[in-house]
Parts: sequence; C-alpha cells; structure tokens
Amino acid sequence: LPGLHILAIVFALEVSVGKTNTVMALNNSDVLLPCTFTTCIGFQDLVFTWYFNSTELIYHGKIKSKASEPFLVTRNPRVEFVGSTTGKDNNISIVLKNVEFSDAGKYTCHVKNRKEKNAEHNATIFLTVVQKMVETDNTVTLIIVGVVGGLIGLLILFMLIKRVVLFIIKKTQDGKKECLVSSSGNDNTENGLAGSKAEQKAQPKA
Repeated sequence: LPGLHILAIVFALEVSVGKTNTVMALNNSDVLLPCTFTTCIGFQDLVFTWYFNSTELIYHGKIKSKASEPFLVTRNPRVEFVGSTTGKDNNISIVLKNVEFSDAGKYTCHVKNRKEKNAEHNATIFLTVVQKMVETDNTVTLIIVGVVGGLIGLLILFMLIKRVVLFIIKKTQDGKKECLVSSSGNDNTENGLAGSKAEQKAQPKA
C-alpha cells in the first residue's frame, strides 16, 4: 500500500560516510574511514561490516542496543574500531593502520538492523594512497585574481576621474553663464546706448 511505503521510507535506515566519499592518505600512515548511521525507530541486534573492494571483510561488529557499545566479532589486524553508539551519533568508523599502496580502493560500510526487519543499507568511500601530499600550486590563481583586481581598480579610478572632470566642466560652464548674465546687466552710460543714463533727460518742469 502507498501509505505503508511512505512509512517505510520515513523509518528507513540511512548510512553515511560524510560530505565526501573520497579519502587521501600517505603511504605508511594511519587513515580514518568514517561511517555513521541513523534510524528513526532505534536499533536492536544491529550488525555492521566493513568490506574492501566489495568482497574482503575487514571488520565485523554487533550492537545489542543504543545503551551498549559495539563488540567485535572479527577484524583485520590492521583495522581498529574508533566509533561509539551510546553518544549522540551512531558512529561506526574505523582506522586503517600503516596504509600501503595496495590498500587503495573501495571501502563499504554495511549496516543491517534487526528492528527494521533486517533492513540493509551501505555507504562507500574511496581511498587513494600517495607517496607524498602534493601542494596545490596557486600561482595561476593568484595571477588571475591580481589581474581582475587590477582591472576593477582601474575601472573605479576611471569612474572617479570622469566624475571629477564632469564636475569641473559643469563648474566652468556655470561660471560662464554668470559672466554673461552680469555683463548683460551692466550700466551702458559710457557708450551712449539707448536706455543709458546719458540719454535720460530731466523731466520738464510744470
């Protein structure tokens, strides 16, 4: 039924290896392989296993309930359990010690919950083993950022210069207008022009 199907999705067991499913490790170092699981209805007699390249079992553990920590069933001698299920997160992460180049590959965290009718879910993480960590060359990035920053700076400078020039031109034009207005209103008595004081005659006496 559709309703039961939706209910099953809500209660479904979920397994996660974090935000990224890739891990890089140095040769001869220890590496953490993260894994957590969530369930809405809790768990009972939960079984979890870690596989290398889908077939090789490297860790097998069981958890009675939320109140108890996982106990080991079997494991590869180089694998150590570092998780906990009595805290906030149901953490079933492991650490692979003394990593070798042959350890590179796919690691699958597999979980089966008896309380959810043995619902089974898994998540996969890919391990890459390198001789040394290569530092990222950011020279090109820095050059690009510098060029872009320089162009933006020039654009801002150009806009400022443009505003200053326009301001000066406006002030100059306003000054010319004031001169024209002032000169058109001057007293023309010396030139004897119409409307000047030189042509003004005294009013005849009565």
